[in-house]
Amino acid sequence: MANKTAPKRDAGESKLLLESESRLPLLKVNFILMAIAGVLIVLGFCLMAGGATDWDAFNPDIFSTRRIVVGPTIAFIGFIFMGFAIMYTPRSKKEE
Repeated sequence: MANKTAPKRDAGESKLLLESESRLPLLKVNFILMAIAGVLIVLGFCLMAGGATDWDAFNPDIFSTRRIVVGPTIAFIGFIFMGFAIMYTPRSKKEE
């Protein structure tokens, strides 16, 4: 019966794998930050959503602070944070 052990990797091959991973433009941290930014954007748009339930009657709720100030502010912060998340580089990658 043949010996079915995994082939051994030398130090050069593992170093090559680590180098290729470190040269990726976006790391796991970037994707986590982008997911947080996406949640903020969706939350801001959800806060802006909603409308009149009756088309014939005026509903002053469309001018609420939540829809005019809070929702757009959170969405804007989400868009700014998305730009930061894409450009973010961890300190360990900056040193290389």
